[in-house]
Amino acid sequence: MAQLSQVIVKGLPGGTHSLALAGIIGGVALGIWAVWLLVVCIGKLKLKASVTSAGTSESSPLLVRYQAPINLQTHTATLENDVLLCSVCAKLDFYRIFLYGVHELEAIPLGSLSSIFEKSYQCSFCRLISLYVRRTRIMENVPHVDLSEIECGMHTGICGALRRGPYPPLRYGRYLRITWSGVRQTHPAFHAANSPMIHLMQEDACKFGKPVDLHGRRVKGTVDIGLVKKWIKLCQDNHGDKCRNVWRMDRNLPGFVRVVDVVSMSLTLAPPGCRYVALSYVWGGNGAEYWTTKDNITKRSMPGGLNTADLPDTITDSISFVRQLGERYIWIDALCITQDDSQDKVTQLHAMDSVYGLSCFTLIAAGGKTVRDPLPGYRPRTRTPQIHIEVVQGLHLFVIPPTTRKALALSTWITRCWTYQESALSCRRIYFTEQQVYFECRCRVFREDIVMESRSDFSSNFVGYSRGEYFPFASDSFGSYKLAVEDYTRRNLTVESDIVDALTGVTNALVVAFELGDPASAFQYGMMLTELHHALLWQHDPHTSRARRSLAEGGDLSWPSWAWATWRGAVIYMGQSVYRQTRVDSYSNDASVDETFIDAWYIVDHSGDVVLLDVRRISRVYWIEEEQPPYSSPGGTLDPTEMPLDIHRPLKPGTLIFRTTSNHFDITRRDGEPNGESSPADHYGLFNVLSTTSSPSTWVGTVILPLNPAPPTSIKFIVLSRASDSVIGSYDKESLKRYRGCMLHVMAVNENEGLMERIGLGAIHIVAWVTSMPEEKVVFLR
Repeated sequence: MAQLSQVIVKGLPGGTHSLALAGIIGGVALGIWAVWLLVVCIGKLKLKASVTSAGTSESSPLLVRYQAPINLQTHTATLENDVLLCSVCAKLDFYRIFLYGVHELEAIPLGSLSSIFEKSYQCSFCRLISLYVRRTRIMENVPHVDLSEIECGMHTGICGALRRGPYPPLRYGRYLRITWSGVRQTHPAFHAANSPMIHLMQEDACKFGKPVDLHGRRVKGTVDIGLVKKWIKLCQDNHGDKCRNVWRMDRNLPGFVRVVDVVSMSLTLAPPGCRYVALSYVWGGNGAEYWTTKDNITKRSMPGGLNTADLPDTITDSISFVRQLGERYIWIDALCITQDDSQDKVTQLHAMDSVYGLSCFTLIAAGGKTVRDPLPGYRPRTRTPQIHIEVVQGLHLFVIPPTTRKALALSTWITRCWTYQESALSCRRIYFTEQQVYFECRCRVFREDIVMESRSDFSSNFVGYSRGEYFPFASDSFGSYKLAVEDYTRRNLTVESDIVDALTGVTNALVVAFELGDPASAFQYGMMLTELHHALLWQHDPHTSRARRSLAEGGDLSWPSWAWATWRGAVIYMGQSVYRQTRVDSYSNDASVDETFIDAWYIVDHSGDVVLLDVRRISRVYWIEEEQPPYSSPGGTLDPTEMPLDIHRPLKPGTLIFRTTSNHFDITRRDGEPNGESSPADHYGLFNVLSTTSSPSTWVGTVILPLNPAPPTSIKFIVLSRASDSVIGSYDKESLKRYRGCMLHVMAVNENEGLMERIGLGAIHIVAWVTSMPEEKVVFLR
């Protein structure tokens, strides 16, 4: 501005003239801005007046009758378009709706969903809504819902922007949001279902004076290879280090990792620093006929040794796709790992963090149920695009297909444990789904059906959010671990003994990212030993029965009870708020620890030796006047003479040894329903912990226990740590005072011949624990 002022002033006779000229320029600019605001306000007032008049007379249109906009030659339409609309939709001026918008508080009524279904055969707009409901199978969750009870409405939303910049309000495009009401109480599942979003195709953007950004794009029968190349290049050229795994920037693939050379069609050791693609897919059963084995690895390592005729469609298409992109190498587990060589499998599987973390991108075959299915859209007639376009008053409208997250939620691929780390560790991902191809990196999302390409690493739009499965999830190591475990354990495994191996890439990445030392010391049985105080606080998903995994090695009892990997089903790290409920909920705030009481943790390793663990200590100082007498934890390391439980019975690997306090308490079931009965889907229940040191007994805490078999009326508990939060409703507030840090994390255990086994987790008020006169004990937790 300083330079501009100097240019304007230069050559004028004096400062007075300069000020006069500056004033004239400022006045003109202000006048232009005022005129623009006036135009916008008049347009919105007209639209509001039209909506208001619609509610005063049945014969009045909901909006001004559709007319071709004045002085806009690129937009032409006639009233003949209304022949394809029902009486309700024909009264709407869709051009003005897209141009000026409709606030959600002033949503336009469209009638009941049943009437929209009935009119879908004659009305192009109603047809868009009914097709969405049918294709998304919303009705399957609520088969008995009365469609005449569901009232539909319509308002607009802002599409957003692909780049930063000072856009005026009319610069942003809009989409139509269809809403339903009247089922919030009667059918909450239907109410929670996402309602359709209807948008303009890119050929209509110019009719509103807008760029094609965030408008619809036709999806062809086969994917546009050039478009995929553009996505990759936009990320590589513009996103820099944001789309790289930071802790892997200076690393190469280990020298023993093999890749497929798609030019010579052979297996080869990955050249140092080579650029390659990784493949993630669903095996879907045994594949011995196409696996790499000891017998065929020599032949496959020779040029031309890989015959595509011997390979299933997913692998064949992936190799061809990578070749078309101009890449040379691809990593495919079934080909690059010798499947009948146990040593090679172990070595290669422990490098998964490098394989997926260092790949240029990961190609994800999410459209098939087995490896024998083709990549949808790579070859002709392998997919049927779901985008449906209707012409409404001269505008090309379509229902926006699902986001990446929703598209993948319907896939077999996302249900498999092995595919979790393959996705989470990858910096870029290209998904082949049944409907279209999606691209995700840390900064952006691209897709075939929406114009979203931009050089900017910024995006704020209605479809541009990624699934967020990237490491690290949080700034602390345990936060990342917790979220990974919760997501991972919701998935399924064909071979249950793979439960730890299929997460090894994630745990190795955490070790490198947070400098946790030796992976074998930081993680065992899937548990984060460096944060053992936190890691022990997992709970079973309440809808999963308590059953041990069937493990190939050593039988069902080879893994310890304190590790989540020992048990089938999902696990959750719940906070104290779960203890005030009447039934166990699968969602709660995070479990937290404010003070650790156990000075030394030991574990029996696979050779039978007792090893001291390196566990981080937590100690937050409080002035707790209410805690009288205070809890005194038995500190110090264990003497070697305290280690053996029985010299004639060696301890099994995985046994935890530590010193703490323990005691017995009575328990009673907390009612889960008003009639005292629990839901048949509940496999775990909340129990009140009762102290019998006084009469009558006092409610001093809460524990979650399995319901089958029914637990005994008295259970042994051991102290783990101090909780940082305390929730009213988890103990008797009249008898025990609430203050920060007043609750202990405790584990409910069974004890048999000195060995303890975890059966549940809970919290007990610290004052009640101290007054119960607990005993100091060396625990052997198996």
